[in-house]
Amino acid sequence: MTVPPVNRHTGPQGPVATDLADGADRPRVIPEASVARLAVYLRMLGELDEQGAETVSSEELAIATGVNSAKLRKDLSHIGSYGIRGVGYEVRALRRQLEQVLGLDRPQAVALVGVGNLGHALAGYGGFAGRGFPMTALFDVDPDLVGIPINGIVVEHVRAIPAICAERGITIGVIATPGQAAQAVCDQLVAAGVRSILNFAPVVLQVPVEVEVRKVDLAVELQILAFGVARRATDESLVDGIAAKEMLS
Repeated sequence: MTVPPVNRHTGPQGPVATDLADGADRPRVIPEASVARLAVYLRMLGELDEQGAETVSSEELAIATGVNSAKLRKDLSHIGSYGIRGVGYEVRALRRQLEQVLGLDRPQAVALVGVGNLGHALAGYGGFAGRGFPMTALFDVDPDLVGIPINGIVVEHVRAIPAICAERGITIGVIATPGQAAQAVCDQLVAAGVRSILNFAPVVLQVPVEVEVRKVDLAVELQILAFGVARRATDESLVDGIAAKEMLS
């Protein structure tokens, strides 16, 4: 499959892929839900590439990533990839194209603020670097943590955020502080030029329009799962009740 070259930038509604195959400049806004799935496809394509697979059908890729094949084909059409009938997609070419669209063909540098229990685990996880997101700077205010190395990176005091973010070219900030400290930390990152922030703190951050924030609230996710548990229990109770009535009738 010949994959057309694609430029990627961020538009007001999300990532934008520009098809330059025929010399035209036609920006296409990619829906946020599709962007999330593109990242999942990329992860699976990476695994297939490492296994030596040369092509993959839409059905195979859809099953491996847990989506239906029609949705997968629509997602990939947003970036100008349509595959070849009877063959599917070339694994390595599609992987490169997704990396470009998702901005992974350029260097990223991640700074983590808050090296408590969660932050320490994130800082020590080596898988981020392998996916193109090296942990480049660590910050905290605890004197017992400042100055110690974690996974080869020395923890700095938060007052050093402006200098170190500029020096190390930080592109993404991760906030894992207590809620009451998160906004001040966010303000420091933004002032240092960081325009993408992943927030684990249990607060809604206020940022300028040009700054993108993704919030990860583990408690909310657990509450959503708890709702599913309760709903299944209710459904099972109803089924048992109906069965009991039928037995008595």
